[in-house]
Amino acid sequence: MKIVASTTAFLLLVAAPSLSFAEEYLNGIQWDEPRVVDPGESDDAPPSDAIVLFDGSDLSEWENAETWKIEDGAMVVGSKAIVSKQSFGDIQLHAEWSAPTPAKGEGQGRGNSGIFLMNRYEIQVLDSFENPTYFDGQAGGIYKQTPPAVNATRPPGQWNTYDIFWTAPRFNEDGSLKSPAYITAVHNGVLIQNHFELKGDTPYNRPPKYTAHPEKGPIGIQDHGNPVKFRNIWVREFKPAHGEQVEPPYILDKGEKKPIE
Repeated sequence: MKIVASTTAFLLLVAAPSLSFAEEYLNGIQWDEPRVVDPGESDDAPPSDAIVLFDGSDLSEWENAETWKIEDGAMVVGSKAIVSKQSFGDIQLHAEWSAPTPAKGEGQGRGNSGIFLMNRYEIQVLDSFENPTYFDGQAGGIYKQTPPAVNATRPPGQWNTYDIFWTAPRFNEDGSLKSPAYITAVHNGVLIQNHFELKGDTPYNRPPKYTAHPEKGPIGIQDHGNPVKFRNIWVREFKPAHGEQVEPPYILDKGEKKPIE
């Protein structure tokens, strides 16, 4: 009986593909071939299409960086915020940061900085390792809008990694909001923001709101009075796959096109 059962199962598996694919669904979209991108030698290495904003050697990609300094391949926060010379819309952003050692202060006064998408939407940088503060102001939070799903912060002196996936807001010609901003963020390999819809900008002293601005904006890094370190910062401009609907969707059955009913 076991031999017969095994033989029957084998015959069903062999026959299954021909039964499953007798009909094929085709969506009628003519897709552009995806570009080839070399992903780099490691997960944190810049891919071949990345725009490197800091590689440890100089601060030439940043405005207002006169008081910032470079130590052991990392840039250290100076006396005022810096902004990238280049502007971006939808992006993938990689950045690494380390809180000062020894740890000093508490709450928002300990290892505080921030990364600003389009120089107005902040994902918080803070020494949140065993350092309680208000939850929508801790590391990985979208400032004053939502906490991170979890606290994945490493101890002071160790390096934290942010991988951020940003969808910029869109505005109508009259300045009204067409579509909001969205952010997905991974902190040290842990998903902490999953396509969160921003309510607007991220100020300290008023509710968030959207105000029309250009399609692209610079990346800002905050000075909050703490010598936080940053390294290995790069950006990929994101464009989704592109295709054109050249005919309605259909079922292909033995070479014959059948419309979708």
